[in-house]
Formats: sequence, C-alpha cells, structure tokens
Amino acid sequence: METQVEELADNRVRLQVEVGSDDVRHAVEHAASDLAETMKIPGFRKGRVPMPVLVARVGRERLYSEAVESHIGGWFRAAAARSRIRPVDQPEFGYEPPASAEESFHFTATVAVQPKPEVPDWHELEVPYVEPDVPAELVEQELEALRSSVAELVPVGDRPVAEGDTLVVDLVGGGGEAQRDYVVELGQGRLLDELEAGLVGMSIGETKTIEAELADGSTATIEATVKEIKEKVLPELDDDLARSTSEFETLAELREDIESRLRDHLELESEAAFRQEVVRALAEAAKVEASGPLVEARARTLLQGLAFSLERRGISLDTYLQVTNTSGDDLVERLRAEAQESVAGELVLEAVADQLGVEVSDEELEDELRLRYEDADEAIPQLRESGRWEQERESLRLARALDRVASEVKRIPADLAAAREKLWTPEKERDRSETTLWTPASKE
Repeated sequence: METQVEELADNRVRLQVEVGSDDVRHAVEHAASDLAETMKIPGFRKGRVPMPVLVARVGRERLYSEAVESHIGGWFRAAAARSRIRPVDQPEFGYEPPASAEESFHFTATVAVQPKPEVPDWHELEVPYVEPDVPAELVEQELEALRSSVAELVPVGDRPVAEGDTLVVDLVGGGGEAQRDYVVELGQGRLLDELEAGLVGMSIGETKTIEAELADGSTATIEATVKEIKEKVLPELDDDLARSTSEFETLAELREDIESRLRDHLELESEAAFRQEVVRALAEAAKVEASGPLVEARARTLLQGLAFSLERRGISLDTYLQVTNTSGDDLVERLRAEAQESVAGELVLEAVADQLGVEVSDEELEDELRLRYEDADEAIPQLRESGRWEQERESLRLARALDRVASEVKRIPADLAAAREKLWTPEKERDRSETTLWTPASKE
C-alpha cells in the first residue's frame, strides 16, 4: 500500500492511497462471499454461487462497490498508521470504483488530525526516581513462605480450629449441593469471609450453619462440619532448610539470593514507574491537550479492558461500582482522564521519534515479536493480516524514543521531588496564607 500525505489548513490532511491488486482481489472475493450468503439463486445453495453467476446476477459495479465500502475503512486505518497521522474525525473519501479486480485501486481521504506538539528540551526535565530498597521484613516473609511450603501437617489434638489451620470439612449449601471432604487452609482466601470466620473456634465433629453474603448481594446458607484439624509444623530456619529447598549450602547464601531476586523485581518496577513519569513530564512540558475521538476511543478501550478483567474474576461491572462506591459517570470521567494522559504521552513521544528519526524495519519488528510471542510463527502472519503490524511497529518506535529520553532526563530522588511539590509557586495559585516555608515575598 502506497500513501502520500498532503497537509491542508486547520490541521487537516489529505491522503492519496494506492491499494495493491492483491488486496483488491481479496476484497472482491470477500464481498462476493458475503453477497452469496445473502442471495437466493435457483440451482445454487447459499454461499456456493460461482463468481460468474454472481456477477451476472448483481452486476460488476455493485460487487466492486460492496468490496470498496466494506474495506476502505481498514485501508484508511492502515494508511494512517503507516503515515503516522492521528485522525480526530471520520474521513471524507473520494474514489472511482475499480474497473477490475486485477488492478490497483486509488482513493483519497481528507480528515482532521491531532496537531503535532512542539518537543521540549527533555535534557532539562527533572523526573523523580524511587531507588529500590529491599526491606529486611520482605526477605523474612519469603523465607517464612518457603518454610510453610515444606511444613509437615500434623493433627492438633483436642483444640478447636484456629487461623492458619488446614481443615477437612463437609460443606452443604441451602439447596442441598455439597462438597465432601473438602481440604482448605484458612487464611488463603479460598472461602467466603463469613464462612472462614465461622469455622474458627469449631471442634472436630461439630456442625454449624453459617450465613454468607455472595458477590451479587444475595445471602447463602451453608452447613459446615469439621472432620479433621491439622496444623503446620515448620522446619528450623537453618542451613538444612537451605540445602533441602534450594541449590545453596547455607542459609546465608539462600537469604542473599532471595534479596537479589527481590531487588531485581523492585528495580524493574522502579524503572517502569520512572518511564511513566518521564512520559507524563514530557507531555506536561509540551502542553499537549489530547481530545476528541482519539481520547473517546481510548476511554472505550479502557472500559472494555476493565469489564473483561472483572468478568474473568466473576464480578459484574455493576457489582464493581457498588463495592467501590463509584457512580457510572465517575468511572467514565476517570477513564477519560486516563485516556487523555495516555494519548498525550503517545503524541509527544511520536514527535520525539520524528525529531530523532527513529525507524523500525520489518526485520527488527519481527525479531521483537518473536521474543514476545511463543507462537510467533502463527501470531506474526495474523498481525500482518489484521492490520496490527503497523501498530506494533509504531509501539516499538515510541518505546525506542522513550528509551532515549529516559536516558537523558535528570533523575532526581523521589523525596526531593515531593519536597519541591510542597513549595509555593505562582503557578499553583495557592493562597499565600497556606505557605509554610518562608520566601522573600512572604511576611513573618
């Protein structure tokens, strides 16, 4: 697909796009298949109408018009992505239907676009960075988890159920549905809170009826019978534990390895948070104001992602709103604000990539995707066919631009940034009576 971009007044552009004959042929075949599925032609089953018969019945002009109308939107999006323009409105198309499925097809698309921001001098930006620190208690928690994973379960004797015990229970619902000999460790979040709390204090052989509130707000009645109570006997925290649970000979070596792995994880988190702050600072310095369909589309994507995430956990969106005490309007506004920030960051990074001349070849993109996808041989052709290939290229291009900026901004300690945030400045338009630090303009 070949594309030329002509810049017009008022942040509008005109794309002149040439679609290759292979894509035209595919579009015609697809349109023919769709038409064949909807038409009744004597002597032929739906979807089995030969192309010559279909053309004779509907006419070549209608077939080619259907092919263009059903595919021109995708061709435009691909051309826009390759040309690195960001439409903020629906395009106005201009074209003549193709004369043949074996020839290329030309069309124009005139559309309003998001104006490109001016790139600030990022070398002067000061961005907070949280130096990763591994708390000693976090290492101890990991060691305790390791001890717990190899602990021996032993019967408790005559005492009642306590937090952390492992139980064998029968659970019978109000409708008669039952789970017999169910093994559960208390404190792991596998049971409803009310059910787990009700089990604590019960004795072996005891039966109790417990009411619990479900996610949808309804109440369930559960009859619980405790059959066995076991507790964990933890091994000693010593060199023997290190040798039995790891490749290390001493507890000191194991502790050092745990601390190193935790530090690596925290460093990745700190770096990811720092990069987000870099994008935020860059967009703020560039005074990017993202709005329009770009932001609305991104907000819809965020909402769909949230709904899908909740659905996977068995929670409806309405339940989520109730639990978080959030109204639908508040959620939409929050997601719109996140979308504005996301789009603004992409716009300024795109301008940085243009300024630096960052490019990503097909070979570089494929190498990156092969690292990301286990089934790369299947995923890569699908990305090409779906039109997401250019989106992936642009994502990698922006990531490389961010690599450059993040390596050249001024990193400052997070506590210093927090302290500066508390300082009075005219831009903050705060009442002077709120100023806690003395400045030349303040009165004692």
